[in-house]
Formats: sequence, structure tokens, C-alpha cells
Amino acid sequence: MPRALLSVTDKTGLVDLARGLAARDYEIVATGGTARMLQEAGLTITEVAAVTEFPEMLGGRVKTLHPRIHAGLLADRSDPDHARQLEEARIAPFDVLCVNLYAFEATARRGAEFPEIVESIDIGGPAMIRAAAKNSGNVFVVVDPGDYDFLLQTLDAAPEAAQEARLRLMAKAFRHTAVYDATISRVLAERTGEPLAEAIAWGGRRTLSLRYGENPHQAAALYLDPLAEAGVGAATQIWGKELGYNNLLDADAAWELVLDLPPDACAIVKHGNPCGAAIGNTPADSYRLAKAADPVSAFGGIAAFHGAVDGPTAEAMAEKGNFLEVVVAERFDEDAREVFQSRTGWGQDVRLLEARKAVPGPDVTYRSIRGGMLVQTRDTDQILEWIVAGARAPTETEMRALRFQWAIVRHVKSNAIVVGDAFRMLGVGAGQMNRVQSVRLALDQAGEGARGAVLASDAFFPFPDSVEVAAEAGIAAIVQPGGSKKDAEVVEVADRLGVAMVFTGTRHFRH
Repeated sequence: MPRALLSVTDKTGLVDLARGLAARDYEIVATGGTARMLQEAGLTITEVAAVTEFPEMLGGRVKTLHPRIHAGLLADRSDPDHARQLEEARIAPFDVLCVNLYAFEATARRGAEFPEIVESIDIGGPAMIRAAAKNSGNVFVVVDPGDYDFLLQTLDAAPEAAQEARLRLMAKAFRHTAVYDATISRVLAERTGEPLAEAIAWGGRRTLSLRYGENPHQAAALYLDPLAEAGVGAATQIWGKELGYNNLLDADAAWELVLDLPPDACAIVKHGNPCGAAIGNTPADSYRLAKAADPVSAFGGIAAFHGAVDGPTAEAMAEKGNFLEVVVAERFDEDAREVFQSRTGWGQDVRLLEARKAVPGPDVTYRSIRGGMLVQTRDTDQILEWIVAGARAPTETEMRALRFQWAIVRHVKSNAIVVGDAFRMLGVGAGQMNRVQSVRLALDQAGEGARGAVLASDAFFPFPDSVEVAAEAGIAAIVQPGGSKKDAEVVEVADRLGVAMVFTGTRHFRH
């Protein structure tokens, strides 16, 4: 008589699975809560304690860690010696294992106290999964309720199809335990203050299969961090056609930028860089001000809002001649949804994403290179005190403008320069190989708006030429990290030209 061992935390589809196994004459062995649920459904169940001849102990920590379980999962039936040892020990092998693990991720996400987090680390479950997966030539191992129907169909399939299914389920089982262990590792790294420990593990689950990557010939998918509850990766799409790889990159850039700006602010991003950012009297005003910085680039861009999008804001975005790929906000009210849903053309295609703010705390970013991965702590603004470096202190209005532009510049690709006032970005220079060229681009985009405006630079000025170009365009004040060997010369030129200069002491390269 074939045997199946069931031990699941997520009991979705459990009863139907067990009935399917029983209909195929399987003896069903189950643990604790799994056994009770199946017995209440009228199924005949053999409890694990009856197999091990040993009661569960240590509050459930030990129930399946027993030779009668693991020998039954690991025995290779094509090996005569294994068969002999099973017979001598009176151990019956298992043909099917269905296990999913303690809800460690959910426990960690809700900020449980450390003892509870530790208790939610599953030991017996991963041990059984790994044992059955190693022995996939003899045992079907299932870790996902979504595979229950596939399992039952496979049990009725030809041997060739069954063998292919065993390999597929084996691979999925090891991915399942790998993500689980990686998540535990990350939580403990955060608790011990070691985000860059001697080894690092990251596991994610595919939530979207994308049409293609950066280009049509590249395959792509979105994998969600099991611990994530905030950000674009964990956002809910409430409207629009399917997302693309580039949409997600730009949406992430826009969302991270706008959250550094005041509530009701708007940021518009195109190809990874902001082409507009502003704070107006209303979100609709913020959008129009942000778009005005560079209407050409804003066409086909991604807009993000720090807060909710209402009907008037949606109307502003849906004006004739406009086009946006994605809009991200904390919430879209009913009027806003109606505006997009009622529009023909792009209004019906624009993707609307509702995202949550990230909770401040330890965080790292990952970037791949061929042969490895670069990991760093997330860039945050760590200014303790701004220092007036020149002879003239910025006015109160200029200081507000400097702080607003400084919040923007660290989201621009280096060499990064932004020009603007206390309410909006007017010009941006990004990704240039020399800083003075970025200054020229930002000033050219700002035009006459540069007169009386301020300028922010993500890194120090290696030479005074950038200050000279800025002063000629009418820039009133500059904020930069400082730290150049020529700081004194740069400040001297600023003083001579009447430009206020502020040092932050913090560089914000973004490559």
C-alpha cells in the first residue's frame, strides 16, 4: 500500500488532496493539526506518533525527527541493502511527501519579539523536504498547494512523465528551503547588525513573468522579497495593462524620490532619472509644476505622488496630449479611478500602482556584475549640520530651495546636478562624464528660471569652472558635499561672484 506523509502549515487544498490520495489507495500519515483537520473531514489518518511509536515532545519541536520517518523518506528502493535494512527495522517507505513550513516570514514581517521569531523557525519541515527531494527517484515531494492537482495527475501518468515530474518537484523543493533559510539568515543579520556579513543569502519568489527585459530579446521576471511589505516590488496594481521591466525600474526610481519630498509632492521619472519634481498647493498643482520642467521628457514617463491621487489630479494627468506609462501613489480614490477607466486610449492602459512607504530601518541594495553581486547599505541623507562655507549665508528662501533640491539630487545619476527653487526642479544634468557638462545641461533646461534659483551637486566640484558657469546663469546659491582639494578655490570664486555656498559633508553618487 503506497504511503503519503502530510504536514502543512498552509492548509489550502489539503482536504481535496487527501481525498485524492485516499481514492488512489494511499495510506495517509499526518502530523498534529494536519491530522486533526483531515480526521474532522472524515478521512482515515495514521498519526505520526503511531508510526514513530514516540509522542511529540518539546512543545512540538520534535515529532518527525525520527528514523521511522527519515528512513522511510530516504531509502533508495533500487538498492538491495536499503531494502534489507528497512525490512529488518520494520520501516515502511513513503511515496509522497507534502510539507510547507512554519510561517517565519509572516512572523518576522509583523515585528514579533525575538523569542517568537525563533520559535517560528521550522526544523523538521526542511529536514523532511530535503530528505524526500534528495530521494526524488522514489518520493514525490510537494511544497506548494498549487501543485496538488499536478501531483494527483502525475500519480496517474506514465512512468516517463512521472520521472520528469519528480525532477521538477525536486528542484522546486530545494528552491523552497533555500528561500526559507535565506530569509532567516537576513532577519538574523539585521538583528545582529551585520548586513554585510562574511556570507550573504537572498531569496525571492516570482510574482510577475514580464513580457521581456530591457529589450525584447531578453527574458525577465519580478521576484518579491519575502520580507517586503512596502515599495514598488510589493505594490498592488489596480488598473492598466501588464507591467514591463523598464516600467518597474522607473516606477521604483520615482517612488523612492517622491517619498523624500513633502506630502502631496509629485516626481516624474524617465529612463531612471527625474525629469520633473515639485510640491504645489494640491497634488494636481504638483503634477503640473513637475511636468512643466521638461514636458517633452515627461511624455511617456512615470509619475509618483507622496500621498493619494484624487479626481482633479487624475484629470491633470489625463489632459489631451499627455501620456504616462505608470502612476504610483499610496492610494487612488474612486474619482481618480473613474477618470482613468473612462478614458479611451492611454487612460485604459496606464498602470496604476498603490504602494506603501518603507519603514525606516536597516536596508541594503543589490546589483549584479558578471561573476558576483555588489551589496551596500541604502543611501540615506545623513546630514547632521549644513555648513555655510562662503562669505554669504543663504537667505531663508534660498535655504528652503537648497534643501528641496538636495532631496532630489541624490536620486539623479552621477554626475548629478539639479537646479530649482523651493517648490520645483527646473533643470537636471545627469550621467555626464564631467561635472561642468552636467551643470550646463541643467542650466540650459532651466533657462531664464535659473536666475535667482539654486543648484545642488551630488559631489564636490573639482574645479571652480562649474561655479563660474552657474553664476553667469544667475544661480544664487549652491549646495554640495565639499571635500575637494580645491574647496578653498571654489569657495573663493563663489564669494567673488556673490553665490552662497553650503557644504553638507555627504556625497550621493548614484551609478
